[in-house]
Amino acid sequence: MRPIRCLLAAAFATVLAATAGAQQGKLNIATVDMQELFKEYYKTNEAQKQINVERARIQKDNNERLTRIRELEENLDNLRKQLEDPALADSKKQTLFKDWQTQQQEGIALDRERREFLQRRNQALNEKMVQRMKGILEEIRKLVEEKAKVDDYDYVFDKSGVSTSQVPFLLHTKDATDITSGLLKTLNKDAPPESLIKDEPGKSAE
Repeated sequence: MRPIRCLLAAAFATVLAATAGAQQGKLNIATVDMQELFKEYYKTNEAQKQINVERARIQKDNNERLTRIRELEENLDNLRKQLEDPALADSKKQTLFKDWQTQQQEGIALDRERREFLQRRNQALNEKMVQRMKGILEEIRKLVEEKAKVDDYDYVFDKSGVSTSQVPFLLHTKDATDITSGLLKTLNKDAPPESLIKDEPGKSAE
């Protein structure tokens, strides 16, 4: 999840400047919680559900590969026990040892392939996730800009943005209008009921 955390941190740290120019006299300022808009937008939840489905599929494939590897490990353990039998004939011991070597190499190759499979699939999924979230953030940003134009705001500040030292950029604004709630209603006005049910992020396979 590290790539998406970096993406969101960069997005939420941004102070959004409205496209409307500053007018003479009192400035018309608004604030917005970009983090809340992103988390509560139904498309974000839909994207997370799809990601979780794909991550579960990767985990299932990984578990199947692990099952085969564990079967080989059990076979190797049985062969090892047979090889430790002092009454075992040399000819039989040589045959068992060759079998042990073959299965050991097969297990090493399968585990290497499994790890490479996980790396490829998780990397591809992370890249897909980042692109999907970028699209959602851009959609939200454009909606904020449109709102700023329509309501003639001089500046719109993201109140969820923080500096590298985790100190909020926006500590105080006098007479600022918070437009988060209205924007969230606009974002979710066409949301299917099931899309508003939160789905917990899945975990990567090890």
